[in-house]
Amino acid sequence: MGGVSEFETSRAGGGDYVVEALADADRREVARLYYEVRVATMTWLDPSTFDENDFALHSAGEEVIVAKSGDGSVLGFVSVWRADDFIHMLYVRESSQGSGVGARLLQALPGWPGHRYRLKCLVRNTRASAFYTSHGFQVTGRGVSDDGEYVEMTFAGQQG
Repeated sequence: MGGVSEFETSRAGGGDYVVEALADADRREVARLYYEVRVATMTWLDPSTFDENDFALHSAGEEVIVAKSGDGSVLGFVSVWRADDFIHMLYVRESSQGSGVGARLLQALPGWPGHRYRLKCLVRNTRASAFYTSHGFQVTGRGVSDDGEYVEMTFAGQQG
């Protein structure tokens, strides 16, 4: 079973990293990562609408789990609204994308893989959509937000 209470060292891109609950000392770095990845990924949006202060606003009341390299730098994070098993954000530093960090962050979610976690993924973010699909999420709905069209996805559980 997943969860950050099961502290674990993992490997990504040839280096070790740990997954743990967000510490106050890491909030600024996580906010910067959130800003940078959004600017790099959401190229169809005006980057001047993003701000490093967005993370504090967008993650208020959520549980945040981070992946940190051996030197303490943040590689990625996931935030979840526990009351609804809703994954609000999962962001991985560009240099760590495709290395397993995102998958490990999913596995660190409380109750993983038993909970039917849900999320929204922007349709234009095809890489994220492919990631979630490859990790057992299925499209269960569609909608439109200020950032564009999105699909609602629900974790269907591990196969096999």
